[in-house]
Amino acid sequence: MTPTARQQIIEEVTSWPGVEAGPGQRGEFSFRVHGREIGHLHGSHAAHFAFPKQLWRDLREQGRIGPHPVFPEREGLAARRIDTDADIRDVIELLQLNYERATARDGAPPQAA
Repeated sequence: MTPTARQQIIEEVTSWPGVEAGPGQRGEFSFRVHGREIGHLHGSHAAHFAFPKQLWRDLREQGRIGPHPVFPEREGLAARRIDTDADIRDVIELLQLNYERATARDGAPPQAA
């Protein structure tokens, strides 16, 4: 049986040093580094992120993210539908962008030292 999009994303992202993952407060499945969220999943159909405004604009222009459904006018908050294998790969890449930002800002997680 083929793993779901959610399972594939969780397996990859939790393999990165220092990533903690688990249920959030609103039914989402959250990924954190140094206690800060790098993104979260809503089942196998959507991922949500927060990016610095200029990066958000660049990703939006590239068509990689769309507006967050709860805050559609707020720059920085983003959503990505997950419909295909290419979407799964891109969600992983978007989470990796935030992972790299977090580790650059706060240092390598203890497990990576």
